[in-house]
Amino acid sequence: MAAVVTDRRPRACVVRQHYVPRDTRVARAVGALADAGWEVDVLCLRAPGEPARERAGPVRIRRLPMRHRQGGGAVGYALEYAGFLVAATLWVAGHAAARRYRLVQVHSLPDVLVLVGLVPRLLGARVLLDLQECMPEFFATKFGVGPGHPVVRLLARLEQRAVRLADHVVTPTTQMRAVFVGRGADPGRITTVMDGADPAVFDPDAAGRGVAPAGTFVLISHGTVEEHYGLDTVVRAVALLRAETPAVHLAVYGDGADRDRLRGLAHELRVADRVAFSSGFVPVDELVAALAGADAGVVAMRRDPFRDVALPGKIFDFVAMRLPVIASRTRSVEETFGDAVALFEAGDAEDLARTVRGLARDPGRRAALVAAATRATEPLRWEHQEAVYRGVVDDLAGRAAPQRTDSRNAQ
Repeated sequence: MAAVVTDRRPRACVVRQHYVPRDTRVARAVGALADAGWEVDVLCLRAPGEPARERAGPVRIRRLPMRHRQGGGAVGYALEYAGFLVAATLWVAGHAAARRYRLVQVHSLPDVLVLVGLVPRLLGARVLLDLQECMPEFFATKFGVGPGHPVVRLLARLEQRAVRLADHVVTPTTQMRAVFVGRGADPGRITTVMDGADPAVFDPDAAGRGVAPAGTFVLISHGTVEEHYGLDTVVRAVALLRAETPAVHLAVYGDGADRDRLRGLAHELRVADRVAFSSGFVPVDELVAALAGADAGVVAMRRDPFRDVALPGKIFDFVAMRLPVIASRTRSVEETFGDAVALFEAGDAEDLARTVRGLARDPGRRAALVAAATRATEPLRWEHQEAVYRGVVDDLAGRAAPQRTDSRNAQ
């Protein structure tokens, strides 16, 4: 008779062509898996100064010696995606037999990265695809082409193939889910798991309420600093408000290709003394302290088909830290938050300046926005979204083939 010894901890492999734990969506998913009793291998890119291997309890991070480079053009992006796809597929395939994964979770971009899960799937694993962005819209927006462009149409077909190859799909907004379903995906195979802030991290009570210098009104933005996030609009608004009281300042925490241009713009507009940049990405406790000392969070994304269905996770961080939110008008922001955030027209520095001026002079309005946003985001808080995510994982794990670590024959 065969005696079977099963794993005490099921194993998962999480793959993301980005930097972890900098990608907070991935970090939250990995944390949820670990808290639920999973052993997790994470495969990602390696930023300068990061170790190739890192371990924290049941989580093992393996960073491939590859980096994301800006400005490579369409060919550069294709080669970068292809290189990571090949390297990740070989790594996962090489570890699949020994690690006996029950779950492989793949985060886009690119959508075809779902292929890394095929070998583990043959061994009984289930594949969960996290479509974090709409790749056809991403390409069309980034390279200035229309929806009928051959590459855009190809990416739409690849997206749908990826959805069908995965056992299930999660995505961060209902707007993205609607786009995928509209292109032909089975709605029963896609679940929305939003990027609500983790209250264990963004805790204003633990951080204490910082106090901005007297006579100032501090706007804050954090994350990747790229042109499409529209921070130049914020710098221009600060310049328009140069003579205002209270004095408006902007604090930018993060790093990216647009930081030097923004610094130059601040000098050009003679507001370099009112626009401050961190030295790069900062530890989370430093970021939380900076948020606690600000007066309002600002999100200034440009509006286009790609960002109309995306929702910046930093909005949830601002709300968790009880900051009023000023955001550019996009479909996802309006449909999710309504009048719980102060909206302005994307790319319009004068409209943003009017919005900031009104909030800076009206503490009652700021308090009302905080209260409204807190109510609006209650069901979107990470503890609730984590339950949705765990439900998806539990369902997939229940459908996975039993894993065995040892088998002996006994007569």
